[in-house]
Amino acid sequence: MSTVKKGMLFVLSSPSGVGKTTLTKKISSNNKNFSISISHTTRKPRPNEVHGEDYFFINENEFNELIKKESFFEHAKIFDNLYGTTKKQVLNLMENGKDVLFDIDWQGTQQLKKIKELSLVTIFILPPNIKLLKERLMNRHKGQKQLIEERMKKFNEEVSHWNE
Repeated sequence: MSTVKKGMLFVLSSPSGVGKTTLTKKISSNNKNFSISISHTTRKPRPNEVHGEDYFFINENEFNELIKKESFFEHAKIFDNLYGTTKKQVLNLMENGKDVLFDIDWQGTQQLKKIKELSLVTIFILPPNIKLLKERLMNRHKGQKQLIEERMKKFNEEVSHWNE
């Protein structure tokens, strides 16, 4: 008798800049059973980001069309940009026995937890300290003082969801 392994879902959430993307990439590169769910976003790519590898970069009209078609497991507006994970991509990975890593914020995690058919392992990542988080954001967003301040102001709201 043979059994078919269906993949599991692992959700990594954190405030912006804590390192969830770095962690998901390390986990998937060190374990072939893991695949990263690639989110769709309306934000512009950062230097070195690749369409279809880091994100699917689409415009707001395309994103809204995916919402209308109920294509997303989860989606949220974060810092004036839209982010979402499509059902089709995740289900294909799971059907192929892959464990799927989500790199999403607390809003997406809340939405996934409401889907009773999904079995999730959720992990909320905190920075070692607030000073290090600010340094990480300053390195990522050089010269964008207002953006860094906006993300630091949002930290307390985001971290309040750690226990969910």
